[in-house]
Amino acid sequence: MSDIGIEKTGHVAVVEIRRPPNNFFDIALIKDIASAFEDFDRDIGIRAIVLAAQGKAFCAGANFGDGSTLDKDGQRPDDLARAKAVQHLYIEGNRLFRTKKPIIAAVHGAAVGGGLGLAMVADFRVTCPEARFCANFTRLGFHPGFGLTVTLPAVIGSTKAALMFYTSRRVPGDEAFAMGLADMLVPQDQVRSAALALAAEIAENAPLGLIATRTTLRGDIADRVRQATERELAEQTRLRKTDDFKEGVKATAERRLPNFTGR
Repeated sequence: MSDIGIEKTGHVAVVEIRRPPNNFFDIALIKDIASAFEDFDRDIGIRAIVLAAQGKAFCAGANFGDGSTLDKDGQRPDDLARAKAVQHLYIEGNRLFRTKKPIIAAVHGAAVGGGLGLAMVADFRVTCPEARFCANFTRLGFHPGFGLTVTLPAVIGSTKAALMFYTSRRVPGDEAFAMGLADMLVPQDQVRSAALALAAEIAENAPLGLIATRTTLRGDIADRVRQATERELAEQTRLRKTDDFKEGVKATAERRLPNFTGR
């Protein structure tokens, strides 16, 4: 687990993503985080988890490069060996939704695309004005993934979620807090400490009671996310082959507006 760090203080565990500066994710990173969370489920001494990150971003999602080497299927040559495992990323991601302990995401920087999906795994999000929350899939000519079509509407409502999906706009931390996407807003240098304080407050309570209450509140979210990701993956696979996807990736890398053609 060289890409994550784990620390335990009292009844709180911290999982830190260590791929600075952008903390791009892939199946290996998600597997490591899921395995860590499952280990904490077996440790009755851990009652709450903080998910944090090094670098300037919380998680900037998947790394598509600059688009110049994408093949007809929307894959980079160095990704071909892993292309067949894309659907397994969502399987690994679903493991995160099946874990038992409360999770607080310390979002100190950008949470973009799949990185936003990772932040939405958590029960609570602590953030700062400098952070950015962005579901930038349509700007890439793509379709949302990581179960966001379930988790984002559940937290902020279907209309606000649709607005984020359709515009691909960057939502700053203070706006995210106002719309309910984040649960605490603090100065940037206090994001992690505030998340730890919330986790410690949760961890003062009875572990079996916490697990039982969380299980009731979250209901069948893991099953709903699994079902949603099947459609998300099918749409991503289809759209990845389009000219618009290649243009979206290229335009994003070049920091310009894309010129989409609907092909």
